[in-house]
This record gives sequence, C-alpha cells and structure tokens, in this order.
Amino acid sequence: MNKTLLIIRVFFIFLCAAGSWLIWYATPEWDDRQALIVVIGFLIGALVILVDLMLKGFSLRGLTALTFGLGVGALIAFFISSSPLFEHGEEQTVFLARMSLFVICMYLGAVIALRGKDEFNLVIPYVRFVPHNVDVPLVVIDTSALIDGRIVKVCRTQFLSAGLIIPTFVLSELTNIADSSDPVRKAKGRRGLDALNQLKEMDHLDLRIQESEVGKGKDVDAKLIFLASSLKAKLLTTDYNLARMAEFHGIIWLNLNALSKSLISELSVGEVFEVELVKEGKENDQAIGYLEDGSMVVVNDGRPHLGETVPVEVISVLPSSGGRMVFGRILEEAG
Repeated sequence: MNKTLLIIRVFFIFLCAAGSWLIWYATPEWDDRQALIVVIGFLIGALVILVDLMLKGFSLRGLTALTFGLGVGALIAFFISSSPLFEHGEEQTVFLARMSLFVICMYLGAVIALRGKDEFNLVIPYVRFVPHNVDVPLVVIDTSALIDGRIVKVCRTQFLSAGLIIPTFVLSELTNIADSSDPVRKAKGRRGLDALNQLKEMDHLDLRIQESEVGKGKDVDAKLIFLASSLKAKLLTTDYNLARMAEFHGIIWLNLNALSKSLISELSVGEVFEVELVKEGKENDQAIGYLEDGSMVVVNDGRPHLGETVPVEVISVLPSSGGRMVFGRILEEAG
C-alpha cells in the first residue's frame, strides 16, 4: 500500500510539472520564464503532497463530519446575510461583512462537527446498509471479552449475526496488557490479541475497528458506555462492574457466562448418555468423567473401564459450586 501511494504521489508531482509546462507552452508572453513556471508547478504538487501527509489519520468519518459542519455553517451564514441586517450600508462594507460572516460560521461549524464526530451517527462507519434497507445490529466488544476468548467459539458457529465493533482504545489497552512486565497480565493480553486475530480470519464475520477519540481523559469503561450509547449498540463484556454500568445507562449487554449456562443440557434420572472415564473416583470402583460443559460425572463400578467411553444411566443430579455433579452407573450391556 505504501509503495502504491509513493508511485501515485510521484506521478502527481510529474503531472503538475507537466501541466505547468503546457501552460507555458500555450502562453507566448511567458517564453522567457519556462524554468520558473515548471518549478512553480513542481512546488504546487509538492505542497499538495505535504497537505496529504499532514492529513494522515484523518478518517472518512472525520471528513464527513467536516463537510457537514461546513455545510451547516454556510447555511447559517446565508440566512443571516440575507436578513434585513445587510440591506443598508456601503456595498464594499456589506460585502466584507458577509464574507467575514461566512468564514466565521463555516469555521465554527467545522470545529463543532469535528469535536462531536463520535456523536454524529449519520456517517458510513456507524451503519452498514444491506438489501431492503435493514440496518445491521451492532455489538461493541470490550477488552475482557477478547481476553475471555469464548467470543471466538460463538462467532465460529455463526449464531451471532451482528457487526462487531472493536474500538481503537480497546486495542491500545489490550496491547498495553500484552506488553506488561507481569507474566499473568502479559499472558492475558496475548490471549486477547490471539482471539482478535482469529476473529479477523473469519470471512463471514462483520468485524469493524472503530477509530474513536471519545473523551481522551475518560477511562476505558466510560468510553465504551458512551460509544455503545452513541451507536445504539449492545455491549459484549465479562466485566461485572461494566455490565452494571451499562444497565444503568439503558444499554443491552451480552453475558457470555449466562449464555454458557443456558447451553448446559438438562439431565434427568434414567437418561442415558456416553462419557469417557478419565480418572478414579474417591470411593471403591468409582470412576470420573466430564461432560462437554465441564460437569463432573461420577460412575459407580466404572473403575475397570478407565480410558473407555461407556454408556451411563443417570442415578441422580446434584447442584455444586462448579455447576452440577451427575451420578450414574454403567448399563449392564456395557458390563
């Protein structure tokens, strides 16, 4: 991309120099100023390239907000200049006053629009248009959800049909965590970056990096709340305090923990399922297995079948601090 831009910039400067030479060629009065005219064209091209470099990082959202602000400022200036205030006076004074009014109003409109561009919801990065003019629902993802990692599995199933918004300040926080000197924090940060890379590789996923500059002095949680509220988006997080704050502001938050619990299959007495026995139990002849949701299964008379996947009939199900504990016995056909 950088090489392509370099080629385009060099070609643009060449066109400016060539264009100035053509102007010299078409103007006989400038026969003795060929070199000066070509240099001026070259300098104009270089000046435009310099402005281009200075505008690096100026997003489409910023350009849209700037255009909107200039338009509103010009409209306000037009209405004021068309009022009876400018009906009388010297022609030159009225002209200068109107010109000053246009410059001031357009400047103020542009500045106000740029300052409030994160509240400007009418620009393309916020809403993606699809057939039948149906807006895609948006979900803002925070740092804790990326570090948790389960969002990758959820997205891989294609159950989450929404545009995922990852703000740049979340990426910055994730990078800072990954660069931490604390090995635990560093591992969490790298796990979050890993999850982000996996999300980027999913072709079916509508993943958007939001270049937001909301409240530079605010903490990340406050920025997330403001952004989700501005975009009318849901918030995906595993941070309990952030979730409570989102609820207070009327923002819908998606709870991965509640989702995982809701997906736990219900087991009743007498039901039969298969489980792999991986270790010995506390009591004689007992063996332990685990369901896909992590629930422990204690199987009577299962010790001789360690390492095997056997059919088990449920005897009882007890709640535990980790979720639930299932007691069962091996069916006689497997004995």
